[in-house]
Amino acid sequence: MTDPPIESKLESPDDFYQALLDTHQGLSLEQSHALNARLVLILANQIGDMPTLRAALCAARDDAGNDSGKDPSGSAREDN
Repeated sequence: MTDPPIESKLESPDDFYQALLDTHQGLSLEQSHALNARLVLILANQIGDMPTLRAALCAARDDAGNDSGKDPSGSAREDN
C-alpha cells in the first residue's frame, strides 16, 4: 500500500513557521532539539494515523538534504 501524499492544511504556513521560530528563541541548540522531539511526539499523537505519519517521516527525510543548514532557531546547525 502506498502512503498518502502530504498536503498542506495550514491556513497560514508562514504564521506557523514564525511561531515555531519564536518558540525556539533563546534556546540552546540542545534545548531546541529537545523541544523539536517533544513537538514531534505531541503532533504524532494528535495525528494518530500511522500511514500519514510514515508519509510525513519520508517527506521530511527526503527534504533533509535540501534545507539551508540552519535549525529552526536560526542558528547554524551542528552536523554529526
